[in-house]
Amino acid sequence: MNQQPFFPTFIESYFIALGVILGGALLGGLAAFLTGKPLLTEIIRISGIIKIWAIVTAIGGTFDAIDTIEKGIYDAGTKDLFKQILLIVSAFGGAHTGITIIKWITQEYI
Repeated sequence: MNQQPFFPTFIESYFIALGVILGGALLGGLAAFLTGKPLLTEIIRISGIIKIWAIVTAIGGTFDAIDTIEKGIYDAGTKDLFKQILLIVSAFGGAHTGITIIKWITQEYI
């Protein structure tokens, strides 16, 4: 596997999660509009539902993350464990930012 530098991966993780939330919620809202459901309510609901999937997508799948965490705990690879935790935090931040932007646009209580 081709290893990427950490900082670009950290930034990419944030923006991938942000993009999944914004894109998924807006396209889901379009589908809601086409089926006669309330647009803004569905956009907010969908953004909350897909949050975990945005995080999983941003970190590149769950098995790599679990494998890295396992190596960090059992093989004393604390550097890799710390990096993986930072990537997960970055993805959480991107997903949370996306949901906050959606709530701001829809004038939902933040």
